Amino acid sequence: MLRNRLYPDFRTSMKAKNFGAARRDIRTSSEQMAKSKFEYVKEFESPDPCLKNCWIVVRIDGKGFSRFAEAHGYVKPNDIRGLNLMTRAATNVLEEYRDICLAYGQSDEYSFIFRKDTDHFKRRASKLMTTVVSLFTSSFVYHWTAFFGPIRLQYPPTFDARIVLYPTDKNLRDYLGWRQADVHVNNLYNTTFWALVLKKGFSNAKAEERLRGTLAAEKNEILFSEFGLNYNNEPPMFRKGTVLVRKLCKTPGDGKLRQVVLPFYTDLFGETFWRENPEILGLKSLQVYHPPEENSNNVNMNVDQNKSPSRPETAASTSASEHQSSAPSTDN
Repeated sequence: MLRNRLYPDFRTSMKAKNFGAARRDIRTSSEQMAKSKFEYVKEFESPDPCLKNCWIVVRIDGKGFSRFAEAHGYVKPNDIRGLNLMTRAATNVLEEYRDICLAYGQSDEYSFIFRKDTDHFKRRASKLMTTVVSLFTSSFVYHWTAFFGPIRLQYPPTFDARIVLYPTDKNLRDYLGWRQADVHVNNLYNTTFWALVLKKGFSNAKAEERLRGTLAAEKNEILFSEFGLNYNNEPPMFRKGTVLVRKLCKTPGDGKLRQVVLPFYTDLFGETFWRENPEILGLKSLQVYHPPEENSNNVNMNVDQNKSPSRPETAASTSASEHQSSAPSTDN
């Protein structure tokens, strides 16, 4: 007792030591209990590794995005702010996951292609899918004000996700061709539809009736003859979607090379894109990007309104362009 009165810190120190030891004992006991009594619950988890040597595609898609676009005043038929925001969010995903070699986006969807030799998350489908869609969604919200300024989010956007495996390079290229064909069909329809509604005062129902069963050539003719619009002069981003690839670029100033995610607005159907980017399918080292003096893949948003449009060439349409389309669905 005298020692405790003379040295009060001694008693405090002993209590602290006893408490620390007791806490360690409790933690050790809890860990042992978890490993012995409760660890069996892990047996209910489903192993979900993706098949090896397959391209892993994670596709995210806006859920109820027509309502979201309406609530936030999206411009019809294409809102450059919304498209650029989608691309910014997708770029965040590519910057985080280096095993994604390519991404392709249009409207309210983006597809992310993981290298077929990736071992990220041990190829677990649930991990790959959930981390991609959650990062994309949070990035979409995070960067919202940078693109929409004072327009506040009325409610949180929702994106769903699915994962698909493609065993061959041809399968992957056909998948991307399918998604790009979807852009051609939907955007041509939407461009014509909203021209009728916004410029001619048609009701939605009347515009749908006017376009029901029409072919691509007929929609092109409506745009040209009634609105003086050559569809082939529309921005490539609207007609072809956005392709994101990773390249090595020289840093301004010191000239050092660094990895950069670059957007391209180009065709994926033919051989040109794949020939110019052999590292994607070949799983090779990144190429140094040399920007052309006049990049035809860039979006030219400043169209000369005074220039007389020429009649669109039918040959410019893709194989999907002769598709007879009703109103395309935006929510899958």
